[in-house]
Amino acid sequence: MKPDSSSTLSTRIRPRHDHSTTSDWPPFSRHRFSALSSLEDYRSEESEEFGPVFVQEPDDLIFAVDSEEKKVMMACEARGNPKPTYSWLINSTEVDVEDDFRYSLIDGNLIITNASEAVDYGVYQCRAENSLGIVLSRDALLQFAYLGAFSGRTRGAVSVREGQGVVLMCAPPPHSPDIIYSWVFNEFPSFVAEDSRRFISQETGNLYISKVQPSDVGSYICLVKNTVTNARVLSPPTPLTLKTDGVMGEYEPKIEVHFPPTVMAAKGVTVRLECFALGNPVPTITWRKMNGNIPKKARLRKSQAVLEIPNIQLEDSGSYECKAENSRGGTAFRGYLQVYMYPQWISMINDTQLDSGEQLRWECKATGKPRPSYRWLRNGAPLSPQNRVEMVNGELIIHRVQQTDSGMYQCVAENKYGAIYSSGELKILASAPMFKTTSVKVIATVGKDVSLECRPQASPKPRVSWRKGDRRIQPSKRIILLRNNTLRIINSSRSDEGSYVCRAENQFGSAEKTTALLVKEAMRVELSPSRVEVTVGESVVLSCKAIHDPSLDVSFLWLLNSQPLNFQKEGGHFEYIQTQSSTADLMIRSILLKHAGKYGCRVQTSADTVYAEAELLVRGPPGPPGVVIVEEITDTTATLSWSHGVDNHSPITAYNVQARSPFSLGWQTVRTDPEPVTGDMESAMAVELNPWVDYEFRVVATNAIGTGDPSAPSRAVRTKEAVPSVAPANVSGGNGRRHELVISWEPVSEEFQNGEGFGYIVAFRANGSRGWKEKMVTSADSTTYKYRDETFPPLTPFEVKVGVYNNKGDGPFSRVVTVYSAEGEPRESPSEVKAISVSSSEIQVTWKPPNPGPGKPRGYEVSYWKDVEQEDSAKKKRTLGNETSMLLSGLEGNTRYLITVKGFNSIGQGPASAAVHASTRKPSPTQAPNNLMWIQEGNNVSLTWEPVKSMANESDVIGYKVLLRQEGRSHSQVMRTPNPSAVLTLPEGGTYIIEVRAISEGGEGTASSQVRVLTSSDYFVPWPQFSFKMLFL
Repeated sequence: MKPDSSSTLSTRIRPRHDHSTTSDWPPFSRHRFSALSSLEDYRSEESEEFGPVFVQEPDDLIFAVDSEEKKVMMACEARGNPKPTYSWLINSTEVDVEDDFRYSLIDGNLIITNASEAVDYGVYQCRAENSLGIVLSRDALLQFAYLGAFSGRTRGAVSVREGQGVVLMCAPPPHSPDIIYSWVFNEFPSFVAEDSRRFISQETGNLYISKVQPSDVGSYICLVKNTVTNARVLSPPTPLTLKTDGVMGEYEPKIEVHFPPTVMAAKGVTVRLECFALGNPVPTITWRKMNGNIPKKARLRKSQAVLEIPNIQLEDSGSYECKAENSRGGTAFRGYLQVYMYPQWISMINDTQLDSGEQLRWECKATGKPRPSYRWLRNGAPLSPQNRVEMVNGELIIHRVQQTDSGMYQCVAENKYGAIYSSGELKILASAPMFKTTSVKVIATVGKDVSLECRPQASPKPRVSWRKGDRRIQPSKRIILLRNNTLRIINSSRSDEGSYVCRAENQFGSAEKTTALLVKEAMRVELSPSRVEVTVGESVVLSCKAIHDPSLDVSFLWLLNSQPLNFQKEGGHFEYIQTQSSTADLMIRSILLKHAGKYGCRVQTSADTVYAEAELLVRGPPGPPGVVIVEEITDTTATLSWSHGVDNHSPITAYNVQARSPFSLGWQTVRTDPEPVTGDMESAMAVELNPWVDYEFRVVATNAIGTGDPSAPSRAVRTKEAVPSVAPANVSGGNGRRHELVISWEPVSEEFQNGEGFGYIVAFRANGSRGWKEKMVTSADSTTYKYRDETFPPLTPFEVKVGVYNNKGDGPFSRVVTVYSAEGEPRESPSEVKAISVSSSEIQVTWKPPNPGPGKPRGYEVSYWKDVEQEDSAKKKRTLGNETSMLLSGLEGNTRYLITVKGFNSIGQGPASAAVHASTRKPSPTQAPNNLMWIQEGNNVSLTWEPVKSMANESDVIGYKVLLRQEGRSHSQVMRTPNPSAVLTLPEGGTYIIEVRAISEGGEGTASSQVRVLTSSDYFVPWPQFSFKMLFL
């Protein structure tokens, strides 16, 4: 039999990216497959060797000569195992890091100290190397930025006639790289503004004035700026003067500055083409592309003297012409714009492993303009065609690879504008056969096919043979040797038991693997019951029994709809029960609808796996019906249709139709036609709906088990308009101003307005009259209507009713009620108003209500003011109801007040009474009782104090108040005495606080200082007992 050819070239390739990117590449082993690919099973990533792979490559660098940092760093980093070492090339010559102290390496980075353009300018390459090979980085150009000084030599004056053109030369100093030009007029920072007459070329640096004017006379200074260092220098001034021998006449244009005849530009950059002419009159510049149109992305700058084309592409190449014209004639210049393109990869090479003697074929492809050429490097050195090596147009072929061909290869695609590198590692494999395990046991079952694997690790591919015992196995119809060296036995039996040996050998050695084959009786599995129906909430047990060879261990796995059951995540509904080694039960408790399905029991031994399946049907409430569709809508009905949902194994017996509107509390059951809606129906009419209301509908199904979830709501629909059918409720009225009839009602809810244009019809008539007066109220939110007529007296009875209408017509009226017209505000003032002073801050006011009649007061307002003030400044207080007295407080002492009283109701206020006056009493004395003295005998305390003398503006003292309080309590006992002394008998033991105040007509005076008295608990007197007597001192 032909040996396995699984180790073909295509299976052992790992991509390696272009060095122009900085990717973090994994070790070689991650993407490599070969005859030895199974070594990855036990080789760690760290132990596998692979050649250098660039992580970072050097970039072009411009170093400022006057920089404070005197060191240049060219960056380079590579990965590899063993860890790579580094060296550098400058202009293809190796940098001597050891002998030249100016050079040093930090990891792969090259540090150049005191770098100078004379020595260090050039193209650099980083070389990374380990024991598996060498790779070269892309080229990196090191340039130096500097800006010299202008020559100090005085520049001569330029003298021209008015109207003549002139060119002022900049003659820039030595510099690198590019500089930006501008010109200063007379003194800094007055810069020359460019326009159609003046132009500064960024190619030559010169200032061009197409037609000189007197205003141009002055001193001109060229200013140049380095684009890298931003350094700026100024030239010596160039004077511009006018000749006095006349004015220059008109002349045709002469192009003084233009782009080169051939312009080379890299794809993707911005190209600027200059063209400016001298002439009188000032020439106009125009552009065109020969044999095509100027790209739409192009822009004209500096009064059309510059044609700017951003992001230049290959199709933008071509011949461009600028033309200068004035009234005297015209001239043109034509040049060719050629776009080139750096090489770019289309396909790159990849890491590859081959067996010794196989053929390597690598191909790399790149695009570019000019078309790139290709060359190959092996371990950093050029590779040339040899006996076994062919190189044609980016393709490398090495016949009959050998161990010496191993290494790092690079394909270089280059044109005159640049080069790109693609790297790949070639490994040549050579090893004797080896098995991961040399002895295995395979258990099969009678009647089943069995496969005995033979997968040696070897390079080159080994020859493989099989034997059973000492007898070589010959393939037959029942015993087949597969291409991958696996031995397959069809319909195995007991006679196939035995020891099978796989032998692998190549020129480097041989190895054997022994497989012991045991053939057992096939296992059977019984799952019962095989089909069961239950109702939601019930429980069931499924039993899985395995009949198998007793020498084999058995394991069980339960599945639902082919997915393993997760007992921890099923909320306690499932329980795994194994009472015997060959039986496993599944308990399903409190069954839900989602538990319905096919339950599988997978039983496995080391010989075979058997799967049995049972079906569980769960009866439950119906699922939601299909979406509800509104087929037809009227003012009070909606014809609905829906589709049956799942019945969950119990027939649907009825449907409940529900509706929701902005006015309902959630979903409400609606009446239907027919009633009821049976389970075999898929349509019904919802009736008794309200007109002009937005409704959503849904349907709920019911079966013998219960009621299911509702359907999704229908789209919202509005019933058609109709005449209103509900009259306003609680029609009443009253109050209002004199000669007004006020009628009020509860507004009709929008739910019952039945259409647009809703309003009210207010009808009324005086009792005993025949005709009704009707008034239209157009606002649906109105709750009152006021009718005024000077002819009817207060409290005239009216019959009143309120109806409704909308655009469809008039609706019903409410029942007729009697409403009285307004009684009006009070007509008379209160009588017998009296005011009596109570204290220095209070006056008691009393009055009698006016005579009964229309305009009965609902309360009274008392106004009061000092007699030295105007009535307009009066303060006002109102009673809470029909009280006929009020205590005015917070008044000033010893002050005369004027007081009036008037009645009021909801209509307004009545007339005020005649003003009465009263004076508050003098204020109480401010002096406190002084020199309190006391004598304590047991629980008796005798108090004395100095009498209080009132001031002239204070009330006379008429007695004293003694306050007694036990310490720790808030309640005080009060006693009065006309004299400045008192005798107190204190109750049970404790500490007591005593204070004294003077009493006058103006109220109580200031309190004395407190006296603290301690009594003994040996004497008990019931609380409170006091005795007062005069003390004669």
